[in-house]
Amino acid sequence: MRLLGSHSLFTNARNNFGNLTEYSRRDLNRQRLANLGVAFAHDEGITGGGPGKKTTIHERLNLFDSSLPREAAKAIPLDWYKDLEIYKAECQVFRQNWIAVGRTGEVDTLRSYFQLNIAEEPVLVLRDTNNALQAFSNVCRHRATLLLTDAHGTLPGERVKCRYHGWEYDLSGCLRRAPELGKVNDFSPAENGLPRFETATWGPLVFLHMQPGADSLPSTLEPLIQRTKDIDLSSLQWGGRTEYEVACNWKVYVDNYLDGGYHVKEVHPKLAEVLDDENYQTEVFERSSLQHSPIKATGDPSATVRQGSEAMYWWIFPNVMINIYKGVMDTNIVIPLGPDKCKVIFDFYFDKEWKPSDIKTYIEGAHQVQLEDMEVCEDVQKGLKSHFSKSGPYAKREEGELHFHKLLAQQLKAVTAV
Repeated sequence: MRLLGSHSLFTNARNNFGNLTEYSRRDLNRQRLANLGVAFAHDEGITGGGPGKKTTIHERLNLFDSSLPREAAKAIPLDWYKDLEIYKAECQVFRQNWIAVGRTGEVDTLRSYFQLNIAEEPVLVLRDTNNALQAFSNVCRHRATLLLTDAHGTLPGERVKCRYHGWEYDLSGCLRRAPELGKVNDFSPAENGLPRFETATWGPLVFLHMQPGADSLPSTLEPLIQRTKDIDLSSLQWGGRTEYEVACNWKVYVDNYLDGGYHVKEVHPKLAEVLDDENYQTEVFERSSLQHSPIKATGDPSATVRQGSEAMYWWIFPNVMINIYKGVMDTNIVIPLGPDKCKVIFDFYFDKEWKPSDIKTYIEGAHQVQLEDMEVCEDVQKGLKSHFSKSGPYAKREEGELHFHKLLAQQLKAVTAV
């Protein structure tokens, strides 16, 4: 469809092309109406079945053909990055997978806790008095009040008390007190405890799974576990955290991470000095992928903190990235906050031999890379609003991004199946 918007362009088209065919007249008229807000069935991800009729989520999901090889495939429809209904379905995907939510150091003492909202679900993670890691819904069963609102802390006792009506839960999530409830038909305290989530850890990361019947976390992380078994990650010590709120859809941020280093030379000039671009490779696994590159020697002090022979960039579906160099690891947890916003939590871990000055240099360098990534990701989100943008091809480096899109499409179709 030719894209001619204003009356003057329409007039110029007639002058330039002389007598228009019937098809061309119809084409131009439809475009003029579309510019006034009237949509048509073939407009990508917007309408179907006639003018003004919005497509179903199943129709929008079927616009991406995950069976095609990279050379023939187009990236997921732009509507997926903006549509609230698709975002809600993605929240269901998060609830049906192992998701990284924080670090073990936040809950390493009895009654310590942290809480966050992830995939539209308030989550509470705590260490109970038996030294067991627990995770629950952070919502009172009476009037859906958030139970704990501080990001982290230590409970004063062995109960979690709702500040609204005083309902109390023990550290295994059981309802222990509902003051002044009186007689209530068909009410069972045993059935009104906090919904419990499965927890597991890998290294310093806490994962949870909100749905029963999950595969084990080790089976999900098997490629990562196997490829890092000869690296002593357990001795690394936490060195700091930074958090960023990014004005883009969470998938834009993940896409950027998984593009096989395609953007590094253009966006991260300092990082590009360290990585061997010609030997940068991507490997994909069932629910994860690995990008790795040999490290080049450089005289730049900000770059020399990335040591060793190889950089490893792991991604675990759907929301965690793990970056490993010699003697250092940083983890990035991506949390969707809506169709056009996400939070990214960076935690840094260093070998005990690292000097404070080198730790500071490394974190500052990571901050600069993040600022560069944020700028391009936010520009992408702005560009997604354009009426003239469309899904582009996958470059040869973008196998990891294609793999992500296929996994997501498969699970979105599963959670929205009628």
